Parts: sequence; C-alpha cells; structure tokens
Amino acid sequence: MRYISTRGGVTPVSFEEALLEGQAEDGGLFLPESYPNIGNRWNELKALSFPDLTFEVISPYAPDVEQATLRNLVRDAFATFDDAAVVPLVQIEDLHVLELFHGPTLAFKDVALQVLGRLFEHVLKHHGRVMNILGATSGDTGSAAIAGVQGRDGISIFIMYPDGRTSRLQELQMTTAVGKNVHCLAIDGSFDDCQRILKTIFSDVEFKRNAHLGAVNSINWARIMVQIAYYVYAALQYNEPVTFSVPTGNFGNILSAILAMRMGAPIRALILGTNENDILARFFASGEYQRGSVQHTLSPSMDIQVASNLERFIYLYLDGDTDRLSEFMHSFTDTGHAHLPCGGQVDSTIVAHRIGTDETVATIRHTWGRYGYLLDPHTAVGVAASAQTQAEGPVINLATAHPAKFPDAVDQATGLSLARHPRLAALDENAARKVKLPSDPHRVREHINARLLR
Repeated sequence: MRYISTRGGVTPVSFEEALLEGQAEDGGLFLPESYPNIGNRWNELKALSFPDLTFEVISPYAPDVEQATLRNLVRDAFATFDDAAVVPLVQIEDLHVLELFHGPTLAFKDVALQVLGRLFEHVLKHHGRVMNILGATSGDTGSAAIAGVQGRDGISIFIMYPDGRTSRLQELQMTTAVGKNVHCLAIDGSFDDCQRILKTIFSDVEFKRNAHLGAVNSINWARIMVQIAYYVYAALQYNEPVTFSVPTGNFGNILSAILAMRMGAPIRALILGTNENDILARFFASGEYQRGSVQHTLSPSMDIQVASNLERFIYLYLDGDTDRLSEFMHSFTDTGHAHLPCGGQVDSTIVAHRIGTDETVATIRHTWGRYGYLLDPHTAVGVAASAQTQAEGPVINLATAHPAKFPDAVDQATGLSLARHPRLAALDENAARKVKLPSDPHRVREHINARLLR
C-alpha cells in the first residue's frame, strides 16, 4: 500500500512516511492508492471486539508496521477507555447513539489519537528519530492529542488554539496537562487562523524537515484511517444498511464514514450537521464553497469556515483529477470562493443541514425530557439534523463529546446542573500553563524553533 498526494506533486510514499510527514510536501493531503473491500467479510468482522475489528480495518493500510505489534498497539490504546465496549452503541426507543466519548479526554478524537500517539512512538523509535508535533485545535483535538503523546519518548507537542474561543473545560484539559514535552499556544484569532498558521509553517519544507515536524490534526491520514473502524463496527450491528448523522466542522470524521462506504460497509447514507458556521451545508447543497466569518456558537469545535479535509473528498469526487483539485483549492485560498460543477446537490448520499443555537438548545432539552439522555451541543447538532431528514432504516447519531465538557450549554437547555464527570472535576485545582501569541506564522515559528526537541 502506497500513499499519494491529492495535489499529485510527490512520489508515492509508504504508510510510515505518510504518518510522519502528515502533509505532503506539495501542500496536498495523503490518500491511499486503493481501498480494501470488506463487503464479503461482514459476518467475520461482526463477531470481533472493537479493538480487533479496528486492527482488521487498518492493517491493510499499514503493511510496513509489523502486524503483531500493530494489533497489540491498538489493544493497548483502547484499554485507556472507561467502557468495555470502547464505543458503545446505545438504543433508547427510536434513538440510536454511538458513544465515542469514553476515552481519556471524553471526546471522539481520543479513538484515533490514542492509537496515533502509540504509532508515532513505535515508528520513531524504530527509525531512531524524534518528532515535534504541531497541531491546531478548535477544542477537543488539542487535549486528545496531548493525552495521546504525553510522556512518550522522542515526542514534543505544540498545540495552537483560539484564545477565548474554546470552552473553559476544553482549555483546562490542555493547559493543565503535565509534561515538559507539552506546549499550549493561545492564538489571538479564530481556529481558521490557527489552521492557516499550521499550513503556512508546514508548507516551509526546509523548516519542516529540519524541525522534525509532525501533524496530529486530521490532515494526518492515520487519524482518518482509525476512525473508519467505528463506522464499520456500528453498521455491522444491524441487519440492514444504516444512516449515520455526523456533527461536522473540519470534515475529518464524516470523511471516515465516506471511506467506510467505499470499503463496502453497509451504510445507506450520511447526514451532515453544521452549526451557524454552515460553509459545508451550503457546499453540499449547491457546490458553492464560500468562506464567511467565523461565528462563536455553543458548539465551538465546529466553529470553522475552512474544512481542511474537504480536499480529500473533492479529490475522490473528481476521480483523482489533481489539476482540477488544485484549481479548486487555489481559487478558495486566493478568493475565499470556489465552485464544484455538480448541477445542484453534490452527493446524493450526503444530506446536509444547518442547525442554529435555538435548535441545538431545544434538541438537548427534548432529548433529555423524552429519553432521559443527555447530549452535548455538538451531538445535539447531529441529532437535530437527523430529525430533519427522512431516512430509510436506522439512523445512528454520533455522540462526539461527553456533555460534561459543555456544562453551560447543557444547564441552559435543561435548567439543571446535570453535566458532570469526575475526570473534569479536579481540573480547576491544577496549575495551567499557556503562552499567548499573535496570529502571525513568523512569531509562532520563532517560538516553536526555540523550544524544539532535537
């Protein structure tokens, strides 16, 4: 299995090279040359535990990692979760929820990042290398990435986040993390500014190489790869094809669902839910990709106007036409607008909805009142989107974060102080460490360069 860039400007690389490089040197994102078909393995895979199913799904994509090592690494990663099922599927009457928040930081990103941290450590040790991870977060990626690599040999991590635009608990999960290898950078700007800085620094190929930079954002293929597993796992629990409803900001999570479909998982359709930052809802309805200004909402992890993983989707949509893909991406970068000729809805298997704050609050309140089930505001966006969709067969809503991470939104919706979790209770007692920096790639690079692991 080799990996190609969406921009077509680099020689295909191995899995380990794609893992360590994160972003291709031509500015594109890595994708595998082919996708294994699991359509004839449903009964076999259905009988497996989630860790063992994950190994079966990802092992064809990582042939250069010794297979027994990979299996043990995956099992070790999921042993950190507080539910034996790892990603339990909950059904209450007609409400189906895939709970992805049982990892160390109570967010879906733990699923991939607990594996990714261990993969990094193994591959770096094997090659006698070190890595300085640079990431950007709108909320949950930062703490999950830190938890994935904290204390691991040969790894230092720098996480940028928009100062004042994450929830208080999300910030505390990052800034109270213990470890000399952890650096939290509070950027004066939006998450899109953080992503812009990230891409600018990664596009400096010489600095990236000399600084041994690596990526944990979903530009890194390994994150997308691991996430495919929970779509396969959940879909196989039913005797008919299913629909998933996915709260969406950066397009990484739902991209994994699209690839699960491509691999032959029994998935009928996908529902994409956005908050007021609805660039993706507008794109999938019309093919128009038009950047707006970032709005601050109750679901801050989705306060995004530039979805970095959409590039991978467009590459697949255009059947690998790198020239048209590059034209689309350059148009968007230069003007904030790009158009995909599609004659209306971009993909008949993807329905997209914009969910406002009032609908989000009402959905949390209704779901608690009717089912006795508490949603975080991101999950509520997905549940509200599924309620607006006439879907055939079961609809599985992805619960992407524990409601305790967003107590203000939950308390506002229910009028009760319900959202609590022991892992979060002690955060206020710990010392916080962060450095405030301007939204300037040069200043951020200078700060990082002075603190690199070499």
